[in-house]
Amino acid sequence: MSVVVRNIRRTDPAVVEGYSGIGVATVHEAQGRKGLFASYMRPIYRPCHIVGPAVTCEMAPGDNWMLHVAVEQCRKGDILVASPTSPCEDGYFGELIGTQLQTRGVAGLILEAGCRDVAELTKMGFPVWSRVVFAQGTVKETVGNVNMPLVCAGQLINPGDLIVADDDGVVVVRRNEAANVLNLSREREEKEAKSRVRYLRGELSLDVANMRGRLTEKGLKYVDTPPED
Repeated sequence: MSVVVRNIRRTDPAVVEGYSGIGVATVHEAQGRKGLFASYMRPIYRPCHIVGPAVTCEMAPGDNWMLHVAVEQCRKGDILVASPTSPCEDGYFGELIGTQLQTRGVAGLILEAGCRDVAELTKMGFPVWSRVVFAQGTVKETVGNVNMPLVCAGQLINPGDLIVADDDGVVVVRRNEAANVLNLSREREEKEAKSRVRYLRGELSLDVANMRGRLTEKGLKYVDTPPED
């Protein structure tokens, strides 16, 4: 049986807003280097940064029918996360579904499959992270699930989990962990800001991060080039 779950619990909007200026790398590090999608998930244009709760969509290989179903469940600020049940690079998504999502105020799409109509989507300013860009079309024959737990690009996504995506990739934060990870991310940004000031003064990370002692312990030695005769 295939299911569409309506009225999912989403990450608190105030928490979502807090991530608006925080990058994927910072979030990934702050939550213990977890939640990062596979490296092949790349944005179709740059620069871009989105954050929002996940609406999940499971699709059959070569069949984009459930994307059309999932559109209806998306609210303003959501991020649609879609993946086929087995690897497929067909062009599931293009400008027409993108227009529907953009009209509903959806922040973007994370698609572990192919995207097409890239020029039109770029002009629209609708962000998509996809496995590939591929013009191959799909059919509409097989039903799947919407707003059920989904594995996408190596990560388990639950409906309502927080998604952050930018030029560096995509990361997921569990809905019940999002507030704590936000605080940890802010602390990390504050620390990096202080380091950046010192680097702009000409200091080196070797000294700012106290690396020299550990490098010596690991056996690193410095030798000078001998003078020429």
